Amino acid sequence: MGGKNLLMVGAGLSGAVIGRHLAELGHKVTVIDARDHIGGNCHTERDGDTGVMVHVYGPHIFHTDDEEVWEYVNRFERFMPYKNRVKTTVGGHVYSLPINLHTINQFYGRAMRPDEAKAFIEEQADTSIDDPQTFEEQALRFVGPDLYEAFFKGYTQKQWGCSPTELPASILKRLPVRFNYDDNYFAHRFQGMPENGYTAMIGRILDHEGIRVELGRKVTRAEAAAYDHVFYSGPLDGWFDYELGRLGYRTLDFERFTHDGDYQGTAVMNYGEVGVPYTRITEHKHFSPWESHEGSVLYREFSRECGPDDIPYYPIRLVDEKEMLSAYVDRAKTERGVSFVGRLGTYRYLDMDVTIREALDAARAWARAEELGETPPVFFVAPL
Repeated sequence: MGGKNLLMVGAGLSGAVIGRHLAELGHKVTVIDARDHIGGNCHTERDGDTGVMVHVYGPHIFHTDDEEVWEYVNRFERFMPYKNRVKTTVGGHVYSLPINLHTINQFYGRAMRPDEAKAFIEEQADTSIDDPQTFEEQALRFVGPDLYEAFFKGYTQKQWGCSPTELPASILKRLPVRFNYDDNYFAHRFQGMPENGYTAMIGRILDHEGIRVELGRKVTRAEAAAYDHVFYSGPLDGWFDYELGRLGYRTLDFERFTHDGDYQGTAVMNYGEVGVPYTRITEHKHFSPWESHEGSVLYREFSRECGPDDIPYYPIRLVDEKEMLSAYVDRAKTERGVSFVGRLGTYRYLDMDVTIREALDAARAWARAEELGETPPVFFVAPL
């Protein structure tokens, strides 16, 4: 069987991982991206003045329990140990997140042991809420009004641009409290940062004789039709020229500034109060703690509604969006020769490890369908 002529629309993690897997199976792969760099929103580059490795579209911290995915990324770049320890400034004081025993004791001016703190928080919690439906109800049920007001309400309102009473409880999936002094933001087995940045890693994934990369241009539907199969990781509604309307996203604006020395002593400082317009400040040299830099590059991060010319970050997925998404999914299922993949192609918020897992699974599923002479799925993972 001769190799097929395949197109990856998008040079982020989805396009790179699928493209590499299928190139290794002998297929001819073209990767095209509208931006002038590979890596999508994971793109990293060294700042010319300070030497700091900058996460150009905001910080990306790698964490996973998926051993195969961890081995996969380490095949292309050495991952250095990194623990995400987030701080937040509220009411003129600095606390650690997620809420842990130190946060609780500091906030209430106490010195409680885990069992005492558990009983204390249960007293604060609104136990009349049996089945939390909204973000606010979920938070009030588990932490009570004081901690909710201080650490969740303002930040959530700024991040999503609406009241937490309008957001589903599922956004706050897990109990957002730890009754120990563990301030590692993630609980996954494998956590780290690529030594030379994500762009270097994705560059190595794409470095294969069967892969050709074209940057700085968009792909037309007519052009895509010339390929044996297309893996599309752009916005799902964009494939259909937004005929049914635009799916809602939040976007981010970054106010970049520099500092001589250490500005905040940590990589991520959240600002939970509504009166502070930005959600957080990120100091990028702290994402590479094995390096040493005098100067510093920082981003103030602002969240707002995504317009037609903005970069989409977080899919909103509230009732109206889900209705429109359902209509686009129905349209997509009538397509032939294209599969929709990744965060934008399936309109889902995905961590990097899940994106890579789904890309590996998609590449294998497509290759299996090809071998059996079957039609490959339009969606390898259902968006709804």
